[in-house]
Amino acid sequence: MFRRTFIGAAAALALALPVKAQAADIVDTAVSAGSFNTLVAAVQAAGLVDTLKGDGPFTVFAPTDEAFAALPEGTVETLLLPENKDQLVSILTYHVVPAKIMSGDIAGKRAKVLTVQGDRLNVNAKNGVKVNGANVVQADIEASNGVIHVVDEVIIPD
Repeated sequence: MFRRTFIGAAAALALALPVKAQAADIVDTAVSAGSFNTLVAAVQAAGLVDTLKGDGPFTVFAPTDEAFAALPEGTVETLLLPENKDQLVSILTYHVVPAKIMSGDIAGKRAKVLTVQGDRLNVNAKNGVKVNGANVVQADIEASNGVIHVVDEVIIPD
């Protein structure tokens, strides 16, 4: 009798607890945010969707639509042309680190982090967080395969 009551109570409790949904991957998280339409279009044009939906972990410094709009007129359209795919891939992969770096991991530090593109980003978290001069305006948006940090500029490799 006690066993049946205990099992019934445990089952009722389990049904009453909220179920934590599996976090979406980086691409789906960016799509659902609604402020990364240009970034998502660029990732698609560059053929990087499958990569960023992969296991990771990845840290993406994601420029907003406003950051892309601040580029010189015609830049985005030119980069999205098929003949400029290599340049687009280079720029986009410069925003991706092949590791999950949360803001707490770098708080109060300066570091150079290796990107998927092959060059290093300068991250300065001593007074706010800057990445090669771009400000991180929102940090630690977790995804199933990494994390997104929103930046206010498109970071262009040298």
